[in-house]
Amino acid sequence: MADVEQTAPAPDGSSNGSDLVNGTAGRFVSSAEGTALAYGSLLLMALLPIFFGALRSVGCSKSKGSSDMPETITSRDAARFPIIASCTLFGLYLFFKVFSQEYVNMLLSMYFFVLGILALSHTMSPFMCRVFPANLSNKQYQLLFTQGSGESKEEIVNYEFDTKDLICLCISSVVGVWYVLKKHWIANNLFGLAFALNGVELLHLNNVSTGCILLGGLFVYDVFWVFGTNVMVTVAKSFEAPIKLVFPQDLLEKGLGASNFAMLGLGDIVIPGIFIALLLRFDVSLKKNTRTYFYTSFLAYIFGLGLTIFVMHTFKHAQPALLYLVPACVGFPVLVALVKGELTEMFSYESSDEVLPHTPRLTHFPNVSGSPASLADSMQHFQLSSPRRRQHHTPSDM
Repeated sequence: MADVEQTAPAPDGSSNGSDLVNGTAGRFVSSAEGTALAYGSLLLMALLPIFFGALRSVGCSKSKGSSDMPETITSRDAARFPIIASCTLFGLYLFFKVFSQEYVNMLLSMYFFVLGILALSHTMSPFMCRVFPANLSNKQYQLLFTQGSGESKEEIVNYEFDTKDLICLCISSVVGVWYVLKKHWIANNLFGLAFALNGVELLHLNNVSTGCILLGGLFVYDVFWVFGTNVMVTVAKSFEAPIKLVFPQDLLEKGLGASNFAMLGLGDIVIPGIFIALLLRFDVSLKKNTRTYFYTSFLAYIFGLGLTIFVMHTFKHAQPALLYLVPACVGFPVLVALVKGELTEMFSYESSDEVLPHTPRLTHFPNVSGSPASLADSMQHFQLSSPRRRQHHTPSDM
């Protein structure tokens, strides 16, 4: 799953399992300035992957011959997504109840160590292309693993990369080692931001109707698992992985060693983010040189997340952020389209027309092939993104 916790920023959540509610006996109570800094930082960190991921999704959808291939979510995928998410979430809950939390998180750390390095490398790639000295040779490499021989030979890994990718991987590996050894919140956030940006960039909704189905289903999912049970909060506290952004509320008092965290699940960024990215591509398709629907939905996201933080801080209880984000991110753009007389055009827009004709469906597990980002995208699959390059496809691959 892309997001096993979709809780809103909790007053005192942390990646190491600390309580989610302020005022717990014996715990540090942060200052008003520290709390404001934490919530403001979470809001800013949530906006960055949405904004830049949406911009990159436009280039991704236009570059039909490039290595970046978006993963298209259909209405069928969207309808099943909340069910699969619920099964995954409850399965994790039972897993933590039955097995030792220490050993489970050890396995998760190794998994996200590899996944995070590759996702962060992909995120850094455009920047490295700009700063890489032109006079240095950019050599090409390929790592190929096959199974069988002759006509039955099958590619397991077809991994293409160059010198720039190697530099990105080395830098990302330093962050990965830092995360595994220290579980530091900054390393956690670097990986989390990379996952979120990859998700917004490479997960594409095929139309607005699909987006409404997905967001509507996850709206119910989020509300039920946060308010109806303790499953979401329990998993959020137990799950030591960069699937959430955290920021310490006691940073001003304790510096980088602070430990009293507010948090925001990556699902509360990626799910609305892919809908906002869809509206940006719709803006581009109108060819009016305006970004009305993108800016409307972007501002609606700020409003919805701000409302989440306000309600959570007022009632001192973890909030399902999609309870506030979904109505805002869907309602405001639809209202604007209704006023402008473009509602029919909005719902008839097909984003899938802009990508490769055989874009792989979200329901299939692709072969691992391509650049460094490909491996991260393939491993993530249903989590955040999709593979960048595939070669030698057969009908069974699609």
